[in-house]
Amino acid sequence: MQTNINIRKNKLKAQFDLLWAIRDFFSRQAFIDVLTPPMVENPGMETHIHPFQVAHAKSSTLTAHYLQTSPEFHMKELLSLGFNDLYTISYCFRDEPVASHHRPQFLMLEWYRKGAHYTQIMQDCQELFSFCLNCLEQKNNSIDSDLKNCKFERATVQELFLDMLNVDILEFLNTDDLKKLIKLNFKDVPLPSLGEKLSWDDYYFLLFLNKIEPHLAHYPYLILYEFPNHLSALSTLKKEDPRVCERFEIYSKGVELCNCFNELTDLKIQKERFNYQALEKKSLYHYELPKPNVLYQSLERGLPASAGIAMGVERLLKVLTGVENPFWD
Repeated sequence: MQTNINIRKNKLKAQFDLLWAIRDFFSRQAFIDVLTPPMVENPGMETHIHPFQVAHAKSSTLTAHYLQTSPEFHMKELLSLGFNDLYTISYCFRDEPVASHHRPQFLMLEWYRKGAHYTQIMQDCQELFSFCLNCLEQKNNSIDSDLKNCKFERATVQELFLDMLNVDILEFLNTDDLKKLIKLNFKDVPLPSLGEKLSWDDYYFLLFLNKIEPHLAHYPYLILYEFPNHLSALSTLKKEDPRVCERFEIYSKGVELCNCFNELTDLKIQKERFNYQALEKKSLYHYELPKPNVLYQSLERGLPASAGIAMGVERLLKVLTGVENPFWD
């Protein structure tokens, strides 16, 4: 019994030490530690991310609210109000099956740099990981020594597909072309039953998750950037090549840790993207969400050029120390 208590205590200590290190890192760089509301009218617009709706015990006529899937919209509200570099650590909630790297409740770290390009966030990540490893070691936590002195490798999505599959993914930005490619050249990738309609994103992730992601376990740190423009979400397109968007993710030993955007500030384009995603969500999952008015108002007010990132804290803890989320059995 005492052994189990000590194990649980050590896991919790590792998480609390990591949270302390993250806050210390951003405090030293004069970031503002902010809070955003966990219960919101619009939790996020991504097609395949599903929120929890809040039940109102006393009345069914109250405005529908949801638990946030990300603090992004309210963080951008703060940027539009004149706040500069800022970060938050808060719980987020997503209605998806519990898996090795997915839980319905998890800690999210988000930070934004006003007036910065997303390449600056790449540098932040490298410095943050190194800082956290040192802090965890100083506080007598077990850390993955293989990660301590490793350099971050970088690759575009196009480069990764060419290297691993001999496919230039940017030559297959048409949905039918990508479907045909998978059907002819990657017969082991499971396609849906006849008649089921998929989007370009769906075919891309079928190929990526089955043929690319398993090989990412060999990288101590990999910055994967310049995603195909279909995956732009809330990011800008690259001026020199609009086939790709200015977005990156970091993988460590096969675990996706974070997602970064060079932030889109154009209200018209953002509305067009969200309208498309809303139609997809309704078609695929048969429900609708309210308009993201907080974000729209921020864009109308004037969202400054900025870059922002969302990082899973428990995933970072797992990669750096091997400790699984200590609050879940």
